[in-house]
Amino acid sequence: MRISSSTMTSFNVAALNQLQYQIQQTQQQAASGTRLLTAASDPVAYTRAMDLSQTVAISTQQSANITAATDPLSIAGNTLQSVTSLLQDIRTTAVAAGGGSVSDASRATMAKALSGQLQQLIGLANGTDGSGNYLFAGFQSKTPPFSTSASGVVVYNGDTGQQLVQASAGRQVPVNDNGLDVFMRIKSGNGTFSANAAVANTGTGVISAGTVTNPALLTGNSYSISLAVAGASTTYTVTNTTTGLPVVGMSAQPYVSGQSISFDGMQMNITGAPANGDTFTVAPSTNQSVFTTISNLISTLNTPVSGANLANGLASGILNLDNSLNNILNTQSSQGLRLNELTLLQTSNDSMAVQLKQSLSALQDTNYTTTITALNQQQTVLQAAQKSYAQVGNLSMFTYI
Repeated sequence: MRISSSTMTSFNVAALNQLQYQIQQTQQQAASGTRLLTAASDPVAYTRAMDLSQTVAISTQQSANITAATDPLSIAGNTLQSVTSLLQDIRTTAVAAGGGSVSDASRATMAKALSGQLQQLIGLANGTDGSGNYLFAGFQSKTPPFSTSASGVVVYNGDTGQQLVQASAGRQVPVNDNGLDVFMRIKSGNGTFSANAAVANTGTGVISAGTVTNPALLTGNSYSISLAVAGASTTYTVTNTTTGLPVVGMSAQPYVSGQSISFDGMQMNITGAPANGDTFTVAPSTNQSVFTTISNLISTLNTPVSGANLANGLASGILNLDNSLNNILNTQSSQGLRLNELTLLQTSNDSMAVQLKQSLSALQDTNYTTTITALNQQQTVLQAAQKSYAQVGNLSMFTYI
């Protein structure tokens, strides 16, 4: 087959152009530091590099999330530590107020100090993070979660939302605790029922917090324990105030100071000498805020001593204060566990990010030794091709005439 001069020229020009294109690509790989200039450079590696790049971006975002979550959690933990110290100081004051030598005037001074500490507590509960977001407001992070109503009751203005951060592919970590759970939803009494003395009592009877002896017998009803004193005889009667009926076997029972009183799966005792007509109530525990507990303590300290009202009021207040402290400590424990988890996730995430970046680098980064060698070879081939083409182009019969 005869090949025309024009066809041969086209072939040579195409080959030279291809060599020049290869050299240009190799030069760009050397200049940019990446060998995957386009998908055509290496389709399989390019696709894998795109997937790895996306995974690296997700890992980077998760690291940023963890950093963003750690600060508010740490600040909230420090705030609750201050709350714990404050409540412990209030408890110390309440215990001291029960001393027999403390006068009404001294207790009034203590009540004034507690009023100032209550305002400090509200301030701590309205604490913010470094960005001005309220720590315990739920999703309402721009609104102060707690305020005092016209009647002096502390109310919650936030919601029950809990913000989550994506700390890893399969884990969202809560970064806040709403104020309703931390400061407001605290069970009164022993957590199942609350035993209290009536304010009108005139005797010295003090009721204990009580315990649950048989959960299966609990009714969830409210009761009253009424005392009757006739001469040297004192008896008590337990009435189910929800049904209005006396508890079977609990009518006109002999009262002995400190002796257990048991009914419907509950047990408590009354110590001291109750007066005729004194009553005590036993009702299911309800949610009572730490602010209400402190307000009740302030009222107790501001009330002149009358019978066992001070002892009962302080006992109830200290018990509910302990419940508040336990709730705060449980929240702190939960925050500590979350901070530890975030630290572990960050370590794992950082390690994985290093591996991902190394894999991505192996796929797309230019190997300068290989690239420079290839460039030199390509330039040599091009020069040889150009020289050969020039020589072939000069071939002619007239050259030999």
